[in-house]
Amino acid sequence: MNIIGIGTDIIEVERIAKMIQKHDKMFLTRVYTPREIQYCSPRKAANQHYAGRWAAKEAVLKTLGTGWAKGIQWTDIELLNRMGGKPEIHLVGAAADVAKGLGIHQIQISISHCRKFAVAFATALGMEPVTVEGADP
Repeated sequence: MNIIGIGTDIIEVERIAKMIQKHDKMFLTRVYTPREIQYCSPRKAANQHYAGRWAAKEAVLKTLGTGWAKGIQWTDIELLNRMGGKPEIHLVGAAADVAKGLGIHQIQISISHCRKFAVAFATALGMEPVTVEGADP
């Protein structure tokens, strides 16, 4: 497998806390999947967990090289934790389509957070599509 893309993001936890306080469920359901909300909301440091997922989604977008273009929605990128806590990225919708077109088979993610900041680093792995020399990209 090859590294097709990398991405990183850092966010202030307070920024996410203010968005949740101001927009409540409208913000949560626009940005996070039901399973992400179910995971984060009951946590003692819920805002830190939400911020970590925000950073992870931004980092994944950078691996795709698209930003919020091509019809990608926040909820097309889902971060879940395996048994034991290892974070895992699941793509659906437009994000999955873009990843498939780039030859991405898997995105590895690492997240860390504290009271003030959350950070994530993503690495997209796969087999790059074959390109023909001299052809237009």
